[in-house]
Amino acid sequence: MIHLSFRFRSAKNPQPTTVSSETSLIPVSAHKKNQQRINWALGLVCLGWSGFLIGCNNSSTVSTLGDWTVKSALDGVARSGASSFVINNIAYLGTGIDTRSQLLQDFWSYDPARNAWSQKANFGGVARNLGVGFSVGAKGYIGTGSDVNGDRLKDFWEYDVATNAWKKIADFAGSARTSAVAFSANNKGYVGTGNDGNYLKDFWAYNPATNSWAQTSGYGGAKREGAVAFVIDNKAYVGTGNSSGTTQRDWFMYDAAADTWTQKLDFTTDQSTIARSYGVAFAINGKGYITLGNGSNSQVVWQYDPATDTWATMGTFEGATRTFAVGFAIGNKGYVTTGSSGGARYDDLWDFDPTIEQSI
Repeated sequence: MIHLSFRFRSAKNPQPTTVSSETSLIPVSAHKKNQQRINWALGLVCLGWSGFLIGCNNSSTVSTLGDWTVKSALDGVARSGASSFVINNIAYLGTGIDTRSQLLQDFWSYDPARNAWSQKANFGGVARNLGVGFSVGAKGYIGTGSDVNGDRLKDFWEYDVATNAWKKIADFAGSARTSAVAFSANNKGYVGTGNDGNYLKDFWAYNPATNSWAQTSGYGGAKREGAVAFVIDNKAYVGTGNSSGTTQRDWFMYDAAADTWTQKLDFTTDQSTIARSYGVAFAINGKGYITLGNGSNSQVVWQYDPATDTWATMGTFEGATRTFAVGFAIGNKGYVTTGSSGGARYDDLWDFDPTIEQSI
């Protein structure tokens, strides 16, 4: 099958719209082949009338790659604002807030090979919401967030997979905060941005070898909360989020080895639905993906290619729209679970394969 995958550059450095083709290896029916011919013809019409037809000059594309599959639901209660990390192809998830607005301490692991959840030792700190998590080597880390009284936290805890036990480590050296972002690179964990009563852009690195935090270069863009981050080739990419009620369009790369932020191309008007807060992000096979959160058309999946600094759409998330969800990657797939929409909380789990045609 031929897919027309439109990629857009920033208005700061506009480029002609390009067309790439991919051949599906999935067998298709005669009916589907006819539909493909129709899609191809419509694509040619779009190319011929680009700039005139709405469907051709915005971020909607003819490409249908990027399929979601529902997996085993979280065995714990439905929640939002949870924290997670991945170690040795196993995801770990816990904390958050449930449908009764009760804060949680329970902790779970998900094994995609078995498509099964297992309960682990409860999180070692107090129950919390809107904290962060990351992993370095065979240890996982969770901290920050807010407690049952709404007080912001700065304590951090280390989880040992081998012993299924938690240990308190050095407190986060920045201010107590919620809605920060976290990632690991260069054998360290990084935590930054968020809200301590004001919007923030500072970043801090945790070194497990010395059990210490050190301040690093602050985020290159505006202060914010509810941003997303993913790591590709030991470089972190951070963006989106909310600053004083405005969703953010800037996009930055962080080189941990050099401790430098490099601005990438901002989202253009055609890419307006990338701008959001409290979305999810993950990286698969050298590409990054963003979806969900607060924003227009939030279920659209956006793919980022760091080699070309371009974005493309990859279908839509097939579960319920939500904010405060958890996203992570294991192997060649991305995963989304938990989250909230209004008073509803979710416990469903979905996996994303960017190589498979989405079923509409």
